[in-house]
Amino acid sequence: MDLESCVTGSEALRALFRTPSQRALNKEIDHIDDVATRFIAACPLTVLATSDGDKVDISPRGGEPGFVKVIDATHIAFGDLSGNNRIDSYRNLVTQPNVAMLFLVPGLDETMRVNGIARVSLDDEVRQACASGGVVPNLAIVVEVVTCFLHCGKAMRRSSVWEPSTWPSITERPSGAEMLQAHTGESTPVDELATLLESDYEATLWRSGGTG
Repeated sequence: MDLESCVTGSEALRALFRTPSQRALNKEIDHIDDVATRFIAACPLTVLATSDGDKVDISPRGGEPGFVKVIDATHIAFGDLSGNNRIDSYRNLVTQPNVAMLFLVPGLDETMRVNGIARVSLDDEVRQACASGGVVPNLAIVVEVVTCFLHCGKAMRRSSVWEPSTWPSITERPSGAEMLQAHTGESTPVDELATLLESDYEATLWRSGGTG
């Protein structure tokens, strides 16, 4: 790649795009209103982006629809359930609290974006409010909302992500076990890794994170 051809200035970048419509500018709000609350209540999956000021990390967070709770007009929260215990996102948050979240509702092309300031909370009332699948998390992420806005559905429509007929077959994409074997360098057969993964999912899917 020719690095000399890369855009480096904001003015040069702006010149490459059409001027955004006034509607696109007006849609950004600084709180969670009634419509955004309804969107979050229907959402079983969000993607969380964090940074330590140097590297950026992004990870999916999922649960029952509405697992992210609206605490008030400027705060949302969600609990920590069992993961891989790398705690990449959490380590980033205690260093750099700025976060971005993308909320997805199955079958809906439009998504919702929330940017804010996040904190790792051990508050018992917040943790109780963030219970999901009958599990009270050992900690919760509380996000102070800075911006909230609708993201158009063009990417979803181009990808046809909600259309089962477009999904790749098992032979057209790698399995989780195949990727795990390739990236760890393990000699464990793929079918055994697949069994181990499934066993872990069954045993810990609704377990509290951390040492819980």
